[in-house]
Amino acid sequence: MKPSDVLRFLGGLGLAALILGAVVLRVTSCAPSPAPRAPPHTSAVTAPRSSLPPAPRASAEACGAGPGEAARANAASLTSLAWSPFGRAEIGWETYAPLIAREIATACPPDTPGFAAALAAWQERQHLLADGIMTADLFARQRDIIELRRPFVRVSARGICPAPPAESSLASATPDEGYSRKPIQLRPGALAAWRVMAAAARAEDPRIAADPRNLTIFSGYRSPAADDARCASELNCDNRVRSTCSAHRTGLALDLYVGQAPGFGPDSSADPNRLFMSRTPTYRWLAANAARFGFAPYPFEPWHWEWTGEAP
Repeated sequence: MKPSDVLRFLGGLGLAALILGAVVLRVTSCAPSPAPRAPPHTSAVTAPRSSLPPAPRASAEACGAGPGEAARANAASLTSLAWSPFGRAEIGWETYAPLIAREIATACPPDTPGFAAALAAWQERQHLLADGIMTADLFARQRDIIELRRPFVRVSARGICPAPPAESSLASATPDEGYSRKPIQLRPGALAAWRVMAAAARAEDPRIAADPRNLTIFSGYRSPAADDARCASELNCDNRVRSTCSAHRTGLALDLYVGQAPGFGPDSSADPNRLFMSRTPTYRWLAANAARFGFAPYPFEPWHWEWTGEAP
């Protein structure tokens, strides 16, 4: 996350402006050959209670019922809306559609009357004009709600950069749990919750299980010192936020493999890559189900998820 992103969503809620952010560890755009997947660990873990309703199922009948004019407006803006939801110009809101659908409790596609009906119901609960039409301002409200589920963001809103945990307290993933067998460390609770979530995803969707790279972790805990050294060596400091305060310092943030568009890396923030990711079964499963296991997303980066089960 860039500093301007944090300023934007916190400003929308009237919170104190601050310059904090989190960026993901860059990896090579050449994906390695898939590594064999070890049997999933199923350590007992209690997920924090989610504020989201259960993910619904969609039917053709339900998705066809709703305000047709709003559905047509949403279908048009889905690929044409000119806006800057995270401080960078974008066209269309399809990349964010899976998270929006989860927020308004619908499984209907974003261009259907059923989606518009669910959006209108959400607007009514928020005491807004219930017209069922997605707009930049409406997404800004949803974005703020989604972002503030991340403990790191709530702490950062108070002007605090969380201290990193003692590295001796961290748990290590197995080689097969890391993307390309990369060494990964996380807080024990976060790693246990990820293991339960990954096992559930693979069991519930065979398409996810078919590629052993799916849901492997390519960045977990990153010490401030390591970020600082990498910033200096690669001259990629993102306004020095990488070395100043990253969510990865908490040991609760994970970057997960959810797919990649041809020619892009698994953490490329290029719009075509993020759109491709938003269409993968892995990301769509996460958008619909990760809250069950206590994980909250950073909407701009489909690969970035944070465990909410303990304070940073």
